[in-house]
Amino acid sequence: MPTSGTVLRNRYKIINLLGSGGFGDTYLAEDLGIPINPKPKCVVKRLKTHNLTDEQLDWVKNSFEQEAVTLYNLGNLHPQIPKLSEYFQVGNEFYLVQDFIDGDDLTKIITPGKKFPETTVIQLLAKILEVLVVVHQQNIIHRDISPKNIMRRRLDGKIMLIDFGTVKQMIFQNSGQTSLTMAVGTPGFMPWEQFNGKPKLASDIYAVGMVGVQALTGIPPHLLDEDEDGEVIWQNHASVSRGFAQVLTRMIRRRVSQRYQNAAEALEAIQLFNQPIAPKIITPTIIVPPSSSVGVQLFNSSVEVVMVNAQGKIINRLNREAKYFVEDLGKGVILEMMQIPGGTFMMGSPLGEAGRIDAESPQHQVRVPGFFMGKYPVTQSQYQAMMGTNPANFKGEKRPVEKVNWDDAVEFCQKLSHKTGKTYRLPSEAEWEYACRAGTTTPFYFGETITTDLVNYNGDFPYASAPKGEYPQQTTDVGKFPPNSFGLYDMHGDIWEWCQDIYNSSYQSAPIDGSPWLNNSENNIKLLRGGSWHGLARSCRSAARGRGARADQNSLVGFRVVALVA
Repeated sequence: MPTSGTVLRNRYKIINLLGSGGFGDTYLAEDLGIPINPKPKCVVKRLKTHNLTDEQLDWVKNSFEQEAVTLYNLGNLHPQIPKLSEYFQVGNEFYLVQDFIDGDDLTKIITPGKKFPETTVIQLLAKILEVLVVVHQQNIIHRDISPKNIMRRRLDGKIMLIDFGTVKQMIFQNSGQTSLTMAVGTPGFMPWEQFNGKPKLASDIYAVGMVGVQALTGIPPHLLDEDEDGEVIWQNHASVSRGFAQVLTRMIRRRVSQRYQNAAEALEAIQLFNQPIAPKIITPTIIVPPSSSVGVQLFNSSVEVVMVNAQGKIINRLNREAKYFVEDLGKGVILEMMQIPGGTFMMGSPLGEAGRIDAESPQHQVRVPGFFMGKYPVTQSQYQAMMGTNPANFKGEKRPVEKVNWDDAVEFCQKLSHKTGKTYRLPSEAEWEYACRAGTTTPFYFGETITTDLVNYNGDFPYASAPKGEYPQQTTDVGKFPPNSFGLYDMHGDIWEWCQDIYNSSYQSAPIDGSPWLNNSENNIKLLRGGSWHGLARSCRSAARGRGARADQNSLVGFRVVALVA
């Protein structure tokens, strides 16, 4: 058994033992054969072969080589399966060398007693099944899908399916059975037929379903009761829609024939529920008012929305219609307020989103009434018109005002309300995220990532698979970058924006009606949203949260206003 410091094959230096199971040991190692420093890490797996006869050893050798070929093929077929770089034999011991995945397995996330909302679980299962589809297309059974063998890669938040140390090539015969005769798996995630040594592709579907059940109920599967037919009793422990409950129940049926037969079938069923929640438009009742009214006249605006792929390349351009009204602040300065239709959305970040933090959990559904929001963050010319001063560090009439503390932003809203007869205020955190997403569920309203062609942020620290970009080290004029579907600009990057809310470290007990969260003793710590010119790309996500003392004044922070119109 290798120990720390052991060098295998004159190349792989063992760092420490990662885990040990019935079939072998797993080690973290350095690859000394790569001519860079620091040396890249890899995972070395040792197959246990002690106390075997020569005949058994020959069988293990043949099986080992078959498994190695299977792993090599799988790693080349899908980027979310660790690649096999080498396999070798030392005496009577057999070794596999695979990519090291820097991240956390789901045992660190899906913990006993912790329940996740339905939409989060749907997204998680869809991501697992997307990888498993490729595995099943090769007629391969994973046979040990459970939270410990599903990882969230730290680099980009992608779900990785690991530990194929027990997979075997399936040999389909007329009976539809496999040549496998050994029961391998994790209790609670292993269905009856697999326990009896006769796994099928549908056995993996059972395991994926049980991952979902634990995430919804907070109860490890082996602790759940069964009814008289052997079906798992779980729905009384979770809050879940009828349609998704039917899909999940079918995934974990006791009889193989009653389940989805492979990952493609299960994914198709899951995808019916894994759709973005589009804003539910509320037909405006606003009309052109008499001069004594505080109502507004709405104008139409056509905006071009761009969508990008995971590398940040624009793959689609869409034209959207938005409505807005205009406030005259005097001396040629105007304020454009975009109509944000009321609707429902999922607030917070889902499991697997790169860069997410616990403060963005739990993801929860929020109903937001309609309102109006500033087309841009408040500019220096607008602030000057209302307050008579311009505290900004980076001067420019069309640049956002910064170095404004929370109380200054509130005072601006009060003066604007007095001038116009309307109610102006800072947005609640829920209103801000709802307006930013504009019906999207991706990390950014552009899609899976951003680039410095789309957002002003520190391009030295890109997001996920996007390339590095520029770092202007200052604010830019508002409206320079493309808007979202509501016609709002610069919701990602440029400056952080004050919200009404007091900062709370999670969404436990948060309001679900779009109102600000004011229940916290730390009244001097306020919520910030949007990221900044100085921040990393991950801080610009729709779900990213910041905080600051209400008295803080720095060149990273400004604000945007919301209006309520009768």
